[in-house]
Amino acid sequence: MKSIIIGVLIAISSFSYSQNCNYIFLGEVKDFHDGTAIESATIHIKESDKYLISDLDGKFKIENLCSGTLTLTISHIGCETKTVSYSIENDVFKIISLEHHLEELNEVVVNSHLKTEGTSIEQTLNKADLEKYTDKSLGDALNSVSGVSSLNTGNTIVKPMIHGLHSSRLLIINNNVRMFDQEWGDEHAPNIDINASNKVEVIKGANTLKYGSDAIGGLILIQPKRYVARDSLFGSTMLSLNSNGRGGNVNSELIKTYKSGFYGRIQTSYKQFGDFEGPDYKLTNSGLKNINASARIGYRSFEKGFDAYYSVVSNELGILQASHIGNVNDLVTAINSRTPRVIEDFSYDIDYPKQNILHNLAKIEAYKRFKNFGKLSVQYDMQINRRKEYDLRRGDLANTPVIDLRLFTNSLQTNLNIDAIDNLKLDTGILVRYQQNDAISGTGVSPLIPDFEKYDASIYAIGNFDLNDSSELSAGARYDFTRINAEKLYNLTDWEETYNYDELFPQFETNTVENSKILTRPEFTFHNISANVGYSKQFNNDISLFVNYGLATRVPNPSELFSDGLHHSAARIETGLLTLNKEIANKFVASLERNNQNFGFSISPYFKHINDYIQLIPVGITTTIRGAFPVWEYNQINAQIFGVDIDVNKKITDKFNYKGSISLLKGENLTEDIPLIHMPSTNFTNSISYYNDELNQLSINLTHKTVLQQNEFPDYNFYTFNPILQEDVYVDISSTPPAYSLFSFNSSVSFKAFKTGSLKLELNVENLLNTKYNEYLNRQRYFADELGRNINLKIKINY
Repeated sequence: MKSIIIGVLIAISSFSYSQNCNYIFLGEVKDFHDGTAIESATIHIKESDKYLISDLDGKFKIENLCSGTLTLTISHIGCETKTVSYSIENDVFKIISLEHHLEELNEVVVNSHLKTEGTSIEQTLNKADLEKYTDKSLGDALNSVSGVSSLNTGNTIVKPMIHGLHSSRLLIINNNVRMFDQEWGDEHAPNIDINASNKVEVIKGANTLKYGSDAIGGLILIQPKRYVARDSLFGSTMLSLNSNGRGGNVNSELIKTYKSGFYGRIQTSYKQFGDFEGPDYKLTNSGLKNINASARIGYRSFEKGFDAYYSVVSNELGILQASHIGNVNDLVTAINSRTPRVIEDFSYDIDYPKQNILHNLAKIEAYKRFKNFGKLSVQYDMQINRRKEYDLRRGDLANTPVIDLRLFTNSLQTNLNIDAIDNLKLDTGILVRYQQNDAISGTGVSPLIPDFEKYDASIYAIGNFDLNDSSELSAGARYDFTRINAEKLYNLTDWEETYNYDELFPQFETNTVENSKILTRPEFTFHNISANVGYSKQFNNDISLFVNYGLATRVPNPSELFSDGLHHSAARIETGLLTLNKEIANKFVASLERNNQNFGFSISPYFKHINDYIQLIPVGITTTIRGAFPVWEYNQINAQIFGVDIDVNKKITDKFNYKGSISLLKGENLTEDIPLIHMPSTNFTNSISYYNDELNQLSINLTHKTVLQQNEFPDYNFYTFNPILQEDVYVDISSTPPAYSLFSFNSSVSFKAFKTGSLKLELNVENLLNTKYNEYLNRQRYFADELGRNINLKIKINY
């Protein structure tokens, strides 16, 4: 037995002497982007629990290593901590790259003074701002931003406007996907659930080339939340109840994150309102029903990752019963009357006229970073938008929509961000897109918008150069190719006589002529060049200067080219024009800002000159089998828009703060030397707030907003024969309503409800004094007043 033990000891001793523990590990710690050495990085050796520090050249050395595994944890201030393992069988040399930009991994907190694009003029609504509008629309939320107004159809259809421009001149990017949802119509609101987003940025300047060349008005960037890589499960539920409309919204979300970098999120919301009320009467058939849901999964690390997203938005929107006109007499009566012609008891029913919209959006995005080079991203996205507009009809077609459109859009895009060059960042990308519009048959009327196919291809390059520690210069260029193929029936008299298209576009004609209609196949091709240049300067006393110039081009959209018929929800005949050219805009925007909590301000003047500006204007009356309707036609003029947005914030005491803003704008039709139609009037806002963190984060806010009367507007009034009265009547569709002032009250308080959650209560009152008023940019201002007082209660639980 003794001899066996001695033998084992000798064997162990022999093995120990035979194992080589003289290996050397040489390492260098470098920045991932540009390969520069990282000095004073801490290296922890797991096996021996020892620490080393990298030298001036980022190098370190570990000696007397045995065969086996070496595990190192490298950390540095401002860098992501990284753990790596190596197999040691001989001497080893390795370069270890660290990421200096932690904001790429963690949630980014953005306020109104932080810039997504270094030289852009922008303002941001964060999550807390958006939650105030949880039961409202994107347009309602953006109305709180200076320089942003809205074009409304009642209170449920709200289209955002930036500096007086909307629809196709406004890019809306939702989760890095450009929205296409038949946005051409005045009464077509964006199909977006703001509860699914984390922040919304309004970019008023020219730094929009990454997303498109046609952002003449500006860009609305809707971004999701970035999650910290840790093992966690959390969520929230918010309930909002309103007195006006006797409805509200409930929204819930649940998020699961993992330390490995994987994450998932599901969210859903339901909103319903009955008939809303003005100060003196109910607004019959003004309710809405909205169901939204979204799901997101992904993986995020510094070097690679992916994000998959899907959302569905279903809207059923009532159109005010009193706004449905059957003839000119209805319109004249509505304009001259103090009350709507239809006032019924409150109801949750949504009757005709109404809109049903279903919007599906899906995207998948992946990225990969390359050492000493940059980041490559690839994204595919798809949208299907189904829009149905219902009118008051009788007989077999009573439940059939008068407009039924299905728009299919899919896009493939790449973006390469090169950040390995000192003081210079380059963004370049390619996009291809295919779009198909299907005018569903069976409506019983000729489609307002015909079948068409649209092809887009784009390439862009943008550079941001740091001139020094306080100045930055940006410049970019973009080329866009667009082709539109359509198929449309024209009345033969319109084709040959009214518009002389048979001589202008003989190549569009086919040999098919039936029932005084000719089948045509219009084809258009456009080549667009856009560019921008920007400069920013940071001064020592919290002062910043931003200057932007942009050349933007926009091709006419299919509605402007091909519209032909009665747009029922707008109660007017709309006529497009095949001879329209593309718009070319020169945009100048500047901003002088002071980012200071005690006293801050922002002064942002702007000027836009637009050649071949496309506008839709009233030109008279025509009689159909449905009655007499106003006729609106597209035409082109040269235009300019200029104005200024001013924001001020002042800390009065530790608990009281003041915020104020004013927006002034002037739009001119240079061709005819008259004002532009539908330009927002001067408005200003004042707000006093109280906040006490010690009293359960008590917040109280009183806001006053004044909108002045728009005194500069084009006169498109006209006389028409009224068959009922058997005389000519004057139709005043241009005069603007008087100025108005509104007060609103907001308050909130938070409680620690349970171990890891909180409970937040809000009480808000809109139109506090129940003021009776009309808004110039509301298409239903002829038929009814705006909403009266609304009391709102919100309950939010974070868990």
